[in-house]
Amino acid sequence: MTKYEEIQSQLKSSPKVWLVTGVAGFIGSNLLETLLKLDQHVLGLDNFSTGFQRNLNEVQESVTEAQWQRFQFVEGDICDLDTCKSVMKHATAGDVDYVLHQAALGSVPRSIDDPINTNKSNIDGFLNMLVVAKDAGVDSFTYAASSSTYGDHPALPKVEENIGNPLSPYAVTKYVNELYASVFARVYGFKTIGLRYFNVFGPRQNPDGAYAAVIPKWTAAMIKGEPVFINGDGETSRDFSFVANAVQLNILAATCDEKAKDSIYNMAVGERTYLADLFNEIREALLAYGIQYKLAPNHCGFRAGDVRHSQADISKARNFLGYEPSHNIRQGIMRLIPWYINRYS
Repeated sequence: MTKYEEIQSQLKSSPKVWLVTGVAGFIGSNLLETLLKLDQHVLGLDNFSTGFQRNLNEVQESVTEAQWQRFQFVEGDICDLDTCKSVMKHATAGDVDYVLHQAALGSVPRSIDDPINTNKSNIDGFLNMLVVAKDAGVDSFTYAASSSTYGDHPALPKVEENIGNPLSPYAVTKYVNELYASVFARVYGFKTIGLRYFNVFGPRQNPDGAYAAVIPKWTAAMIKGEPVFINGDGETSRDFSFVANAVQLNILAATCDEKAKDSIYNMAVGERTYLADLFNEIREALLAYGIQYKLAPNHCGFRAGDVRHSQADISKARNFLGYEPSHNIRQGIMRLIPWYINRYS
């Protein structure tokens, strides 16, 4: 039995109360679905700035009526301190045990276009949640950090202790989160865990809009027979991780021993995929579902603020949290294709 399977079994027999911020978003709704299927009580907070009601509706369709009744939703903004204070006391199933803080304004390009609102959500909102969780005495606080914190540090794979200079306002905000978390451990004794996400992808990730991530954007375009644009020469690489891996590590982090807290962990697979190869992976996966994409990719300029290569060392998460990725990129793409086909067919 893996560590994750052991924790799942324990949770099934002893339900807890979880607060998930950004619950209507891509990762937040996947966390919600897994927790409800484990018969947990979930309190969700979202302002629908980047999340969608349809994500919550889809979760409702995937769980039993009894499981759905364990979910309470509050529409509100983490930038409002009073909202954060009230939501912590909103759970009818008892005091909140675990906080999974996913709410943020993501995207490097968005942060370059709008640094003020990115700062407001990612720093002010984060601090609000950190304060109210500390004051409520929750058992654990796990937050979404980012691989963008590695900035211009050239070494591969990326090791948690070695970071460079940030290359975007988004990277700055995520690094400030880590600094605040560290200070709260030293000053208040409130220990948290940050998970540096490396290019998470999967069902419910929005493929539309100027700030859409590459995998949902390309997948949707190929299904619809539209052109695909690669930023740069196709030799940029990323450590793409299916969302089930992120869900696993969030749950492992939330329930870990005290000695593993007050730390940062990479959330990834530990492999590197070039964008040119990613294009071929998605195209080949679609063939298995009877969709043939015949267009060649178009190349455009590199995006401002992007790093050239990214790959994580996940040994720390393995050793301290018992993390073991359940999906590599190929397995993850095969899992997500039906969702996008269903959406666009």
